[in-house]
Amino acid sequence: MSLLSVCDIEENVIEILEIAKNFKEGKMEKKPLEGKTLAMIFEKSSTRTRVSFEVGMYQLGGQGLFLSSNDLQMGRGEPISDTAKVLSRFVDGIMIRAKNHKDVEELAKEADIPVINGLTDLEHPCQALADMLTIQEHLGDFKENKLTYVGDGNNVCNSLLLICACLGMDMSVACPKGYEPNPEIVAKAEEIANKNDSKITITDNLKTALKDSTAIYTDVWVSMGDETEAAQRQIDLKPYQVNNDLMKLAKENAIFMHCLPAIRGEEVATEVIDGPQSVIFDEAENRLHAQKAVMYYYLKD
Repeated sequence: MSLLSVCDIEENVIEILEIAKNFKEGKMEKKPLEGKTLAMIFEKSSTRTRVSFEVGMYQLGGQGLFLSSNDLQMGRGEPISDTAKVLSRFVDGIMIRAKNHKDVEELAKEADIPVINGLTDLEHPCQALADMLTIQEHLGDFKENKLTYVGDGNNVCNSLLLICACLGMDMSVACPKGYEPNPEIVAKAEEIANKNDSKITITDNLKTALKDSTAIYTDVWVSMGDETEAAQRQIDLKPYQVNNDLMKLAKENAIFMHCLPAIRGEEVATEVIDGPQSVIFDEAENRLHAQKAVMYYYLKD
């Protein structure tokens, strides 16, 4: 049992969010993972992912073991299957922040222990859980709200589409043509949304996307791996900057969200990210609580 995609917890999102809420409010048992060890593999650098998992594992009574590509023989040609089998003999779970989603799928297939996706080029399920915890805190019932993601339809956008569908919350994506989220993810999100009486909209029209929105979300225009496209991305995505004018297209008290790190003056104006509608630091804190819930859910005996 692993968490590679939001689809893996389609029926359990509410349960995991409730665990996260209880951890945040101090209602859970102390040190439920005492004696457990989590291997944390980082092919990509991170602030929030590393700190939240490492601190979270410590608070749960276990130990997080940081492993960069330089620390692993996998980075020097060892097959992923061998790494998976060896780590399964040493630790109780693996969290991996990887460049390629297929590598994480192979790792999970070959491992005898849970594997948690800490980010791949396709999805970021742990971020999506933290985002939903934040929306729940600030806005309440998912079914009475609408999330609009603005900009590049990347891995974060993919996971948000799936988790909103699971929760029966409407979601729209406003992006220029050529920057749409993964079509297979969109199709799966639409399938789940149909079951839960919610709506998924993908459009290049900002007014259409932002109508009745209560939460506005964006991410950097140039993700790790997209650096060669940086100049063109700046041109294509500039009309989609989240600024005060764009925020006015949503509901009056809509919140602003960003997974961070952010580049002020690019995907978001300083006036918005540092303004009264921004909940970015609550969102960042909720990475800790959401990831504690995930580790508890997957590693608890």
